[in-house]
Amino acid sequence: MRIRGDVFWDWADPTLHHRSHEETLSDGTYIDVQVRLSRTGSTQMFIGVYAPAGVAIYEESFDSRPNETMTRALAWGVGYARKLATRAHAANFITASG
Repeated sequence: MRIRGDVFWDWADPTLHHRSHEETLSDGTYIDVQVRLSRTGSTQMFIGVYAPAGVAIYEESFDSRPNETMTRALAWGVGYARKLATRAHAANFITASG
């Protein structure tokens, strides 16, 4: 179960059309990327990276992704979330073994 942070709850609006990508990585880290169109037509995005226990490692929202479609923003966000998860895993490994 994910423990959502304030960034997610400030961003959330279930009335807006959105697309999402959820993925559990090999180490159990979970990524959640969501994109939507605002009421004014801007592409917006949320990125969440969660530890295997569900605690938020990283959450960020973007009010606007200028000149990006929802599809393009989602693809970028998934790649970025994977990179963040890899960095978080490396940092935890170094701390644990250091």
